[in-house]
This record gives sequence, C-alpha cells and structure tokens, in this order.
Amino acid sequence: MGQIGPWQIIIVLVLVVLLFGRGKISELMGDVAKGIKSFRSGLSDDEQAAAEQADPKTINAQQSETTAKDKTAAN
Repeated sequence: MGQIGPWQIIIVLVLVVLLFGRGKISELMGDVAKGIKSFRSGLSDDEQAAAEQADPKTINAQQSETTAKDKTAAN
C-alpha cells in the first residue's frame, strides 16, 4: 500500500491521452523542448558574457577568427 504499481501508471497515461489527445500532448512536448533550448542558449550567453568580463582580448581574438572563417566561406 502506498506504492504506485505499473497498472496504475498505465491507467493514468491512458486517461491523460484521452483527455488531451495525442496532438495536444505532442504540441506540449514541443513547447517544453523549445523552453529547454532557450534555457541552454541563455546559459551559454551568460557564460560568454562572464568570459568577456574576465578576458576581453581572448573573446575579441575568437570573434575575429570566426569573422575571417565566415568571410572565406562566403567567397
């Protein structure tokens, strides 16, 4: 008593699918994935900002390398 069994989980999942439908659930999961991607990009932006404050010369050198690569790729 007090433990959730596999049948109880299956019943809950079936009820969720019946209430919301497969389309709504997949849409919700897509929104969750977008949120995770946004969160990760925000973290990387924060890390880059912290790195710029620590050593701006290193970041400027990396940006100029990226710019040079982009120019050669465009030609």
